[in-house]
Amino acid sequence: MNRRQFIQAGAAGLALASLGGYAAEFADQKKRVGLIGCGWYGKSDLLRLIQVAPVEVVSLCDVDKQMLAGAAEIVAARQASRKAPRTYHDYREMLREKDLEIVLIATPDHWHALPMIAAVEAGADVYVQKPISVDVVEGQAMLAAARKHKRVVQVGTQRRSTPHLIEARDAILREGKLGKIGLVEIYSYYGGGAGTEPEDSAPPDYLDWEMWTGPAPLRPYNRMKHPRGWRSFMEYGNGTVGDLCIHMLDAARWMLGLGAPRTVSSAGGIFVRQGRKANIADTQTAIFDFGDLQVVWQHRRWGQSPDPRYPWGITFWGEKGHLKASINSYTFVPADNRPPLHREVTMELEQYPEDREEKELEKQVAPAIRGHMKDFLAAIATRGKPVADIEQGYISTTACILANLSMKLGRSLAWDAARGRVVGDEEANGLLARPYRAPWEHPEPLKFS
Repeated sequence: MNRRQFIQAGAAGLALASLGGYAAEFADQKKRVGLIGCGWYGKSDLLRLIQVAPVEVVSLCDVDKQMLAGAAEIVAARQASRKAPRTYHDYREMLREKDLEIVLIATPDHWHALPMIAAVEAGADVYVQKPISVDVVEGQAMLAAARKHKRVVQVGTQRRSTPHLIEARDAILREGKLGKIGLVEIYSYYGGGAGTEPEDSAPPDYLDWEMWTGPAPLRPYNRMKHPRGWRSFMEYGNGTVGDLCIHMLDAARWMLGLGAPRTVSSAGGIFVRQGRKANIADTQTAIFDFGDLQVVWQHRRWGQSPDPRYPWGITFWGEKGHLKASINSYTFVPADNRPPLHREVTMELEQYPEDREEKELEKQVAPAIRGHMKDFLAAIATRGKPVADIEQGYISTTACILANLSMKLGRSLAWDAARGRVVGDEEANGLLARPYRAPWEHPEPLKFS
């Protein structure tokens, strides 16, 4: 080996080492990647993908010029080639190139369906953030498109790839240490912002508010909505149920092997934080009935958490004890007064030191995102289904949307999962698709046999 070969080999070794030891597993996954939605979670997802495989990020898309430019700069600094990705204002132009093998979608929720369907039509495998859709019919169309075009679609419900939750599932639930499980509680007790609300205004010159709004109703711009604050407005999502309940409901379904709920009922409203611009329920309870087990959700966007260690999580109640689980830890408390078993998240900061300084990154969630990306890449390699396959995302998303419809209608909804319809309730069925604002056209529903 001459000096030039030695230097080249050393550089290659350093590049592989920078992938955290996963390069050997995914060394052939040099996929061409594009990202639609370059905000908080778009960058979090994309930069974790860069950590686990030698992908080449070639395209970024966002309607916010500042956000887009910032993401391009970060990607150029972080990916191995140091190349700056192409940037686009319109996802349709990006996908028209048909040169992407993987597309990540991390837009606001009302912008998930159309880009995801377009991406699979363009031949890409897709990682789409949760919830997959803002209405049920969108989700059905997304599932149909993934299957028709034979694409791998992973949903960003990364609790399914959270190492300590996998351990809790395998070592406690599957080992029968809770005995018969009689109830599952899922919850969020995070408060909402209480500061002064800004007035509506003209959008900044770097943001295309018309395109940002897309198929949603056109409302005045308010800096509460972009970035991130759109979650407090039903025009763009499904409130706290669509944002936080879906994570814990999906995790409970995965940990216990549950399918779709048979009935969904919910009640709540804006009971405390009245008179504000936000229009999502600040208080809500939902019951997801799976026949021999109920999963009960509760959120309050005010007040305190009953257990400060678990303000957002799951509690499995069994005859032999109970198990609390969250993104940060799990705690198993036996009923016979034996010492509890507690496990904290391992954040992998030594292995991935760039996590320490990354702006807005949820460091405790980074290992789960990396695991979710590895699972996604493995499914791409085998053309199999990932752990959070689009069908699982559709089931969990639909259940949460049905909870909001139940709250709106004031009655329980029986769900026929095989037909994708509410049983005996045409008013509810008429709400399974939201109206789209012209010129955007709502995707067609899945054709059930």
